[in-house]
Amino acid sequence: MNSWFKNYKGIILLITGIIIGSIAGAVLGNKVEVIKPIGDIFLNLLFTAVVPLVFFAIASAIAGLDGSQKLGRLLGITSLVFVGTVLVAAIVTIVAIWIFPIHQHLVASPITEAITKKPFGDQLTSLFTTSEFYQLLSRKSMLAMIIFAVITGFAILNAGEKGKPFAAFIHSGNEVFKNIFVLIMKMGPVGLGAYFAYQVGVFGPQLFGGYARSMAVYYSVGAFYYLVIFSLYAVIAGGVGAFKRYWRNNIIPSATAVGTCSSIATIPANMDAAKKMGISDAIANITIPLGGTLHKEGSSISSIVKMAVVFALFGKSFDNPQTIIVALAMTVLVSLVEGGIPNGGYIGELLFISAYGFPPEALPPAIIIGTLVDPMATLLNATGDTVAGMLVARFAEGKNWAARSIPITNEP
Repeated sequence: MNSWFKNYKGIILLITGIIIGSIAGAVLGNKVEVIKPIGDIFLNLLFTAVVPLVFFAIASAIAGLDGSQKLGRLLGITSLVFVGTVLVAAIVTIVAIWIFPIHQHLVASPITEAITKKPFGDQLTSLFTTSEFYQLLSRKSMLAMIIFAVITGFAILNAGEKGKPFAAFIHSGNEVFKNIFVLIMKMGPVGLGAYFAYQVGVFGPQLFGGYARSMAVYYSVGAFYYLVIFSLYAVIAGGVGAFKRYWRNNIIPSATAVGTCSSIATIPANMDAAKKMGISDAIANITIPLGGTLHKEGSSISSIVKMAVVFALFGKSFDNPQTIIVALAMTVLVSLVEGGIPNGGYIGELLFISAYGFPPEALPPAIIIGTLVDPMATLLNATGDTVAGMLVARFAEGKNWAARSIPITNEP
């Protein structure tokens, strides 16, 4: 019990703070406006920390590569499988939202800050680049900063011995800003509690109706993806035999993921399961550890749901092609970025809010949704790594990989 509480302590405290704040807002009404600055301070600290945090995390990860980790055929196939499955998860969710529209049950937020409209070409240019270095320090230029961080990481690699002092600085900065983010998130229960007290007190409790419906959509899509899409992947990878092996050996990783609420903590269980599923050590040793940080199908689904809710709260359409293309790109980016960062899901929310030009007030609704879906998201993130490993084995070793990997005596 103590271990379970330790794993879910952050979520429990966050939800408790939000509930207490919401009750205070319902009881006190407009009087809670006095505590609004507390919520604003919390949001400002988050937005201040996110730019250097993401920069150091990405640059450090790339600068830490060695010769054995550089892209080869196997790593290339793994990357394609990871990106492909994340996109499938996003597309399935978009279709589900079109069938069961969240926006029909949400009242547009009284926050009326306009989102600047630009031609699509100008939007892409400003999304991926800036004309001045200092503009990279703004959260409104997050994608441009990420591209610059990637370039910086590879530049450190190319510099060799001469780049090692700067690499040490980048690695040190990564550790420092991860801890800064952890410290800021300790204010989460109080900061978000104050925010929701203000929202409920001033605008009314009807704001929460849409959250319940968005949760229903998320958990329905998540259950469908876990049972149906993962099964489909296993069949594609190795037929009915691979399907049976996947589900026979997926119970322990699933329980571990839900019990720990951590994809990283599930890696040992996934490694053991991968061996029993017939995935070779050469593939498992790459796909499972990388998947723990870079492969996030559950996060992909939650990203789309959060985007749909935020768009609805701001009275914006989430069904035009430009918006969908950016949303798909954001889900892949979020999957890659959030894994190595504590509370990485919040980084994903900061990224898409910045990319679409929403004001800071769009963050708390996205955070509460991300918090409520975390157990299912972790389940999908973690258990999707082994079936992804099966797909990598199929494309790297041929259609008979399973027969070569598993002795006949182990077949059902």
